[in-house]
Order: sequence, then structure tokens, then C-alpha cells
Amino acid sequence: MASAFPTAAETPRHKAMARRASSGLAAIYWKEIGDHVSGYRFLILFALVIAAGLASLYVGGQTLRDTLTAAGETDRFVFLRLFTTGSASLPPFVFFVGFLAPLLGIALGFDAVNGERNRGTLSRLVSQPIHRDAIINGKFLAGLTVIGAMIFLLGFIVGGLGLQMIGVAPTLEELARLGAYWGITVIYVGFWLSLAILFSTVLRHTVASALASLAVWLFFTLFAGLLFGLIADAVAPVTDAFDAQQVLRHSQWVSALNRVSPSSLYDEAVQTVLNPHLRTLGPFTLDQVVGAIPGPLPLGQSLLLVWPHLTALVAATIVCFFLAYVVFMRQEIRPW
Repeated sequence: MASAFPTAAETPRHKAMARRASSGLAAIYWKEIGDHVSGYRFLILFALVIAAGLASLYVGGQTLRDTLTAAGETDRFVFLRLFTTGSASLPPFVFFVGFLAPLLGIALGFDAVNGERNRGTLSRLVSQPIHRDAIINGKFLAGLTVIGAMIFLLGFIVGGLGLQMIGVAPTLEELARLGAYWGITVIYVGFWLSLAILFSTVLRHTVASALASLAVWLFFTLFAGLLFGLIADAVAPVTDAFDAQQVLRHSQWVSALNRVSPSSLYDEAVQTVLNPHLRTLGPFTLDQVVGAIPGPLPLGQSLLLVWPHLTALVAATIVCFFLAYVVFMRQEIRPW
């Protein structure tokens, strides 16, 4: 007599797991994680980020400790200042992470598809009982998992050393803000991973996809601010430095144009999350601050300020991966 209750294998959850397993997503996912972790490229870039971050952390910790000792200053967010304090010799820790972390996403994605194609292994993967979409989905999920694990590992290492250096334990709000900071960093690096996978899917040669990804990174990191400043000067010139309306309009144009860049979105989001005293992200007049109560913002209010930035970064990541997905699904894959 058949049972009236479904067995474990008949439940919707187990059916979904069986479908994912039969599509080959799990196999591609674990294979890519193993390839990333065991590759010299990943280890070299990870060591570079850790070395640069620890150097800036040490300098920032020494500067912060000397400042607090000399001034006798008391601050609720001393531990957060460890990540945002630099010196004349080195910029703060968040600068190095924001500058070098995109290279991790590019390194893990620039040869995700065309590397398999050039080695002749892509046609073998397609010939296996593996769904084609499982290949590109597994590569993206594996890269994002490796990036997330590496970012959080870096956070634990830096946080532990910083705690030993300054001898001040972080509060619960500081830990929450640091968690939000690492989450934003994962989203930001995930964008560069999806962009690199897109170039790897569209371009046939790995060198071309790597150069295209690096060109976009260099443009948004180094040259976009200069270009946006020139555009703002042409659209909203400041002929009189004492004219508040002209200065405000020019600042609004610069701020709006800079938010086209993922790097600027990430920088503003990080500064807002790690600096609770930051209350606005755009230009403002003295009339707007009359009656405002000074003091730090709670974490929820800081996240509300950067919610549009996070939405834009997530949307850009989805668009890049969607384009890579569509191109990959329509490509003809032939054996060598």
C-alpha cells in the first residue's frame, strides 16, 4: 500500500537538489573553486592585497595610537578609524582594498570561458551530461564564493592585528559596520568578476579579455574623475568663485557624473559606512544644516544613504552577467 506522505526523495526541496545535481552545476562549482584556490595567480594577488593592507594598517595604527595618546581623545569609533586613518607615507587601508580588490575579480574571470575554449576543454564540458548554463553559472558562483571567503578572511586577519595594536575592542556597532563594509566590498569585486566573464565570453583570446577588463578598471579608477571634471566645467562653468549658485551647480554635476563610475559608488558607500559622522553624500548649503543635531548616525541610517549605491552596483553586476549568459548560450562551440 502506497504511503500517503511523500518520502524525502519526493519533497520539492530534494527534487530541486536532484535537478541541480543532474545539471552538473555542483560539479562545475567545486571544480572551479579548486582551480582558483590552487592557482598561482590567485595566491600572488591575495598575497599582494594582504601585504599592502597590512602595511597601511600598521602605519594607520601607529598614527592613530600616537594621536589618541597625545590628545587624550575619546571616540566611540576608534576601531573603525583604524581602517580609515593613513599617514603621509601610506594611504589608509580602505584605499588599498578599493584599488587592488578589483584585480581579484578580473583575475578570476578574464579567462573563464575563452581559456576553456583555447585549451579545447570547453567542447568536452558541453559534450558531458551537463547543462550549458550550469557551466557559466558555476564559474560565476565559484568565483564569487572564493572572493567572499578571501575578503572575510582578510577582514579577520586585519581586525585581529588591529585589536592587538591599539588595544581597544570593537563595539557591536563597529563590528556590524565592518561586516557591512566587507559585504559591500564583495558586491564591488563581484561586479568586476562579472565584467571579466563578459569579456571572456565575447572575446576569443584571453589576452584581449584581460586587457579589456584592465582598461575599464584603469579608466574608472584613474581617468574617469578627470573626464567628469572636464564635462562639469563645460556644462556648468564657474566664472565667479564667490557665486554660490554656480559653485553648487558645478558640484552637483561633478557628484552626479562621478556616480556613473563603480569605483566612485564603492568609495562613497565605504566612507559612509565606516564614518558614522558622515550625514550627507552631496553638496549642501548652510541653510540645509540649520537646526541639525550633531552626532553620529546609526547604522540603519548610514545604509539608507548608500542604498542607491548598492542597488546600482548589484544592477551593474546583474547586467554584465546577463549579457555574458546570453552570449554564451548562443555561441557555437565546436571541438578542435
